[in-house]
Amino acid sequence: MGSYAIRKLLYGLAVMAGVVAVVFVLFNILPGDPARMTMGQRSDVQSLEAVRKEFGLDKSKPVQFFLYVNDLSPISVHANTPENQEKYGYVRLFKLGNDAWVLKKPYLRRSYQTKRDVTTILAETVPNTFVLALTAMIFATIVGVFLGVLSAIYKGTWIDKAANMFAILGISAPSFFAGIIIAWLFGFVLADYTGLNMSGSLFSYDPFQGEIMTLRNLWLPMITLGLRPLAIIVQLTRSAMLDVLSQDYIRTARAKGLSRKTIIYKHALKNALNPVVTAISGWFASLLAGSFFVEYIFGYNGLGRTTVSALEMSDFPVVMGSILFIAFVFVVVNILVDLLYAWIDPRVKLA
Repeated sequence: MGSYAIRKLLYGLAVMAGVVAVVFVLFNILPGDPARMTMGQRSDVQSLEAVRKEFGLDKSKPVQFFLYVNDLSPISVHANTPENQEKYGYVRLFKLGNDAWVLKKPYLRRSYQTKRDVTTILAETVPNTFVLALTAMIFATIVGVFLGVLSAIYKGTWIDKAANMFAILGISAPSFFAGIIIAWLFGFVLADYTGLNMSGSLFSYDPFQGEIMTLRNLWLPMITLGLRPLAIIVQLTRSAMLDVLSQDYIRTARAKGLSRKTIIYKHALKNALNPVVTAISGWFASLLAGSFFVEYIFGYNGLGRTTVSALEMSDFPVVMGSILFIAFVFVVVNILVDLLYAWIDPRVKLA
């Protein structure tokens, strides 16, 4: 198990290295001057040169890439100065002339627009996105399993057909299209009955109470983000339940006179949830990435909205940091799921 875990960790590091290289190429080597994009086309030469020097854009591309990787790496080499100590917050491992090998958290640079650390910006927005993704996954799981069980129990009836139609619509409709329709219908047309807004963040500012949590602004983006996994969970649950209900031990349970409720929820559903659990573990990381346009549509202050706004302003460090964070989440979740599979079924390690 230990060697299997090490192989998976090395694989994850290789994937992250590839993502870092691709992200750097996309936002630094392709045509375009980040300094001019930031300062505007009418900026004077002195201002542009000052910006390039401040953010290290005056160096060659290979040097810029090396410095970027050095900033991202937890173990890196930096000049042993008080300024760097404050900037990186590192722990010195050992000196190397005027430099030092240090242990630190990954440094994602500073925003071109606000000059704030990208890590600080992400720390303010990621919790909101995490709450949105988690509640969307809970919503999708509860409703999806319920509809899937109903669809399997009443196979061939109008309930089954309605659940299947809902699942098809949920899979087919893009999130940005569903978000627009849901925002318009429940946040505008039916706003007097729902009490919901078309846009709004998880936290709002009240002049008397200060910053307060506004849960009603979570409902519409949560439903929009959860529609696609909900539809897939409905189909997976229905298929698994139909397979389990045809097994011999279910017929034996019926022959013993067990109630229908006991057979369905204690025996059938328990054994039908394995593929559903697998889908949930994979979908959670996807929801973090899928929240980009949903947050933008609903004005929800999370990682997605921050990234799209930064892209509009050519604030590349923020965009790069967001992409790397999402990639890191995907890699970590996949590694944990693989390790869980290997723990449950040792044969996975031999595959």
